[in-house]
Amino acid sequence: MNAQPSILPAPVSSNALTIPPEALPDVTHLVTEDDTPVDNIFSEKQQRLLTDALYGGWKPGIPFIALANVGVFFAIKQPPLVPDMLLSLKVTMPAEVWSKSNRSYFLWEYGKPPDVVIEVVSNREGGEADEKLERYAQIGVNYYVIFDPERHLSDAPLRLFKRYDTGYVETLERYLPNVGLGLTLWEGRFEDLTSTWLRWCDAERRLIPTGAELAETERLRAEEAQRQADNERQRAEEAQRQADNERQRAEEAQRQADNERQRAEEAQRQADGERLRAEEAQRQADNERQRAEEAQRQTDSERQRAEELQRQLERLAARLRESGLEP
Repeated sequence: MNAQPSILPAPVSSNALTIPPEALPDVTHLVTEDDTPVDNIFSEKQQRLLTDALYGGWKPGIPFIALANVGVFFAIKQPPLVPDMLLSLKVTMPAEVWSKSNRSYFLWEYGKPPDVVIEVVSNREGGEADEKLERYAQIGVNYYVIFDPERHLSDAPLRLFKRYDTGYVETLERYLPNVGLGLTLWEGRFEDLTSTWLRWCDAERRLIPTGAELAETERLRAEEAQRQADNERQRAEEAQRQADNERQRAEEAQRQADNERQRAEEAQRQADGERLRAEEAQRQADNERQRAEEAQRQTDSERQRAEELQRQLERLAARLRESGLEP
C-alpha cells in the first residue's frame, strides 16, 4: 500500500473540545462499566505492567493518561471500544472521576482519540485483527498494537499498525516517534509470574521500569551507596589507625631521639668534664714539669756553684802547696 501518512491531530490545550456545556451529549444512559470479570490472569497482569511502567518510570514532560480495560466512547449511539490498554498524550485525568461524564474515555470530553491502543489476544474470538482494527482506524487512533503471546491469530506474537489516510498499515518498526516510546518483547518475571511480556522501551530499547523496578533499583543503589559508604568508613578508619600508628611511631621515634639527644648531651657533658679534667691534669703536669725544671735548674745551679767552689778550693790548695803549706 502506497498511502501517504496523514497529519496527526494537533495538540489540544485542554481535554474537552470547545463545545458549550449545554451542547455536550447526554451520557447518563450509557453503560460505562458492566463489572464482568473476563480477563485471564496473564492479561490482567499484562495490562497493569503496561500502565504501571508509564506512571512509574516514564517522564515525557507532558501530561498523559494510561488506562487499562476502560471503555472508549466515540459516538453516543455506538457501543464503546474497550482496549486492554490505551495511552493518550497531552490530556489530563479529570478531578471528578466518579462523574458519569468522566468514568470512561469520551472522545468529546478529551478532545482527541488515544494515541496508542494495545489489545492482548486471549483467543480467536475477540476480533482484534479485523473488526477492532477497522474501528480503531475509523476513530483516529494513530497506533494500534496486537500482542498475541499464544499466537492465536498469526505466527507473530507482536504486530504494530500505523494509521494513514486510507487506514492502518502494518509496520515492522517498533519505535513510535510521535509518542516517544517503543515496544519490545521481554522474557522475565513480573510480580510472581515468569513469561514473555510486552514492555515499553525507549529509542535505545531500554525498558521503561515499573514502580517496583524503580524501587528495587533505588534499593540496590541505596545498598550500593551504603556499601560504598561502609567501605569509605572502613578505609577512613583504617587510614585513621595507620595515622595513629604513624603518630605513635613518630612519638616513639621522637622519644628515642630525645633520649639519644639527652644521652648525647650527657656524653658531651662527660666529655667536657673529662676534657676539663684532662686540661687541669695537663696544667698540673705542666706545673709539675715547670717545678721539676725549676728544681733541675736550682740543682744545676747548686751543682755549678759546688763545682765552682770545688775549683776554687782546688786552686787555693794548689797555691797553698806552692807556698809550702799543706791544705
